[in-house]
Amino acid sequence: MKLAHLPEGTTDWSTMPVALIPGASGSAQDRVHRVGDVQLRVVESVAGYLADHWCSKGHVLYVIAGKLAVEHQNTQPDRTLSAGMSWYVPDDDGTPHRVRSDSGGTISILD
Repeated sequence: MKLAHLPEGTTDWSTMPVALIPGASGSAQDRVHRVGDVQLRVVESVAGYLADHWCSKGHVLYVIAGKLAVEHQNTQPDRTLSAGMSWYVPDDDGTPHRVRSDSGGTISILD
């Protein structure tokens, strides 16, 4: 990711529209702000959420509240994250992944 030609700005997340993301189990709420080629998101998942797909897109993820696990499609171990922790992966490199949150949580994602 290169943040070239990105204008300085702010985002008031309370004014961003909310989209419901149904999971394989549970659901999450997604707020998205696109700035050029960059996407900023705040995702709030309910307890028991499991993403309904494997993803190979690159992300930088920061856990604001709660706890979650990043599962991998192969035998690579899960990455367990709690508030204050980050996880990152490049585009199309490595194992497809998905998020599981047994107790719910809020994350910020840059992709």
